[in-house]
Amino acid sequence: MSIRHGLLALLDQGPRYGYQLRTEFEARTGATWPLNVGQVYTTLSRLERDGLVEPAGEDDEGHQFYAATDAGREELRTWFDTPVPRTNPPRDELAIKLAMAVTVPGVDVSAVVQGQRRHSIKALQDYTRLKGRALAGETRPGAVPSTGNDLAWLLVLDQLIFQTEAEIRWLDHCETRLAQQAELLQTRTAEAADDGAAPARRGRRRLRT
Repeated sequence: MSIRHGLLALLDQGPRYGYQLRTEFEARTGATWPLNVGQVYTTLSRLERDGLVEPAGEDDEGHQFYAATDAGREELRTWFDTPVPRTNPPRDELAIKLAMAVTVPGVDVSAVVQGQRRHSIKALQDYTRLKGRALAGETRPGAVPSTGNDLAWLLVLDQLIFQTEAEIRWLDHCETRLAQQAELLQTRTAEAADDGAAPARRGRRRLRT
């Protein structure tokens, strides 16, 4: 997630101070990726260092405002115009967990998959319920009514729903893979046992003759 570009997008609309940026970022994303003020100011410091934002004065309460520079606006336009690369996908904790689980003796991988599926189905139900409320025009608690913010929240919810649906399908696929692997191992074990018993059977036949 690019906090850097998210803050630039807000500053492109006018000067803001840290707490305002945090509040607006969470409002537009439905607080799906909560920020703390420390993250905001750390990011602002880096943006200022890179010449993408600049101080824009203070208000009567001492809040330091920041504004996007021309270079910052150019950086933002480039971000919007450039597809998000898939060559280096972000680390997925669930994929890493299952990859490790199948290699560590004593782990009940099927139980891991089933537990995650239950959790994912519950999350999908929650996201779907939230989407229904949003489509019905209900405003999220603490949110400032805004057509743009409502649309942004719906887009985020759609992404969460599609992502969770894909995760559940992948978990189903994982379970199928596990069953196939177990069946293959069982077949190989039976074949190995049969091959081991063959010399003994041949020996018994020779004794009878």
